Amino acid sequence: MFGAETRPEHSGERWREMARGFRYRSLPAAVALGLTGLVAACGGQAGPVVERAGLGVLTPSPVADPLSAPVTEKLDRAVNEVMRETKAPGAIIGLWMGDSSYVRAFGVSDKATKEPMAANLFMRIGSETKTFTVTALLRLVDQGKVKLDDPISQYVPGVPSGERITLRQLAGMKSGLYPYTSDAGFQKAMLADPKRAFKPRDLLAYSFGHPLVFQPGERFEYSNTNTVLLGLVIEKAGGKPLAEFIRQEVLVPAKLRRTLFPKGTEFPRPHAHGYTTQSADGKPTDATGWSSSWAWAAGAMISTLDDLRTWAPALATGTLLSTGTQAERMKGAYEPFPGLRYGLGMFEVRGWLGHNGSLPGYQTVTVHLPSERATLVVLTNTDAQHEGRDVGTLLARAVTRVATPDHVYTLPATPSASPTAAATPTTSASPAAGRTGD
Repeated sequence: MFGAETRPEHSGERWREMARGFRYRSLPAAVALGLTGLVAACGGQAGPVVERAGLGVLTPSPVADPLSAPVTEKLDRAVNEVMRETKAPGAIIGLWMGDSSYVRAFGVSDKATKEPMAANLFMRIGSETKTFTVTALLRLVDQGKVKLDDPISQYVPGVPSGERITLRQLAGMKSGLYPYTSDAGFQKAMLADPKRAFKPRDLLAYSFGHPLVFQPGERFEYSNTNTVLLGLVIEKAGGKPLAEFIRQEVLVPAKLRRTLFPKGTEFPRPHAHGYTTQSADGKPTDATGWSSSWAWAAGAMISTLDDLRTWAPALATGTLLSTGTQAERMKGAYEPFPGLRYGLGMFEVRGWLGHNGSLPGYQTVTVHLPSERATLVVLTNTDAQHEGRDVGTLLARAVTRVATPDHVYTLPATPSASPTAAATPTTSASPAAGRTGD
């Protein structure tokens, strides 16, 4: 799947990359609004008894709290069960439904000191970075500086078949370009020195040394190569470094004050330590200080629970974009399996809109469910899998099984990875199995 049929030696890796990037309700929001409207139409306010001729005394029915004490108790049990099963060091969970909220920190942020996890910590967000990069691109579309159907060759020279690959295909993972994270040379360089600072052109060189995996637009394959190229497009058309453009055009207007695109290895404090086995010897390692430059526009950013809570509905509803441009995000979206569609830097999983992320030491899920006015953010300080699924996916699935049983966030398990795939660093956010790496 996802191109594995043409390159079977990487089938496990393809599936894993896709999955790492790419999860109750007592009364739906629409019903709640209807009840409120009924009370208002009767001239009363929620709570007081209202009398109307011919109707006697009307007592408005209370709107059920979607995150009442019994529900939050179930959520606590569900999350704790996943934490026990996966042996995850720590996690932060935030769920907001209407005016109700569930915010918890579980486990530890530092295994050495046993410092408890806290909801205000900075975390690496991996492929959720793609949502910011593609939104920045779409801002340029609205400004008339680029068009989605422009060829990449118009902005970046030297791209294989660049005159036939459009910006739309790059944003939608349909370019056919080889994923640089699959290149043996890249893997060796990354694992030999996890703190190495990669430049975007260095990353692309690992990709461009390979032929196309498929013809542009022919099908879908999740790949960081696509988003790194879009980062260069943004710099050229936007006239400033990618980090600065994203700050000015996305973070500031979205009022995200604790989200950043690091220029180097900086990691604001307080932050959680991240743990991985994606090391040269395969042993558990603290990856907190590793460079995320190898993911750049595809996975380098850092954020917090509160900022991601703000970002999820802004992304899903397109508050920073024109109506027409936002509509392009899911037009022609690829559906790798029922319940999941991947559009332009955003996916939909059973109604939840957003993205996930995974890179050494960290996993995230940030999604919004418009029909329930619900937002879910999951942050973990591990990139581990349990029975083929990311810990982040399992936590999101557990929460949504309780809170939104008609809209359970879940992704299929990852098949056993090949030896090559096992050595591939994953920083992702995309759709497909428990993981969406890159």
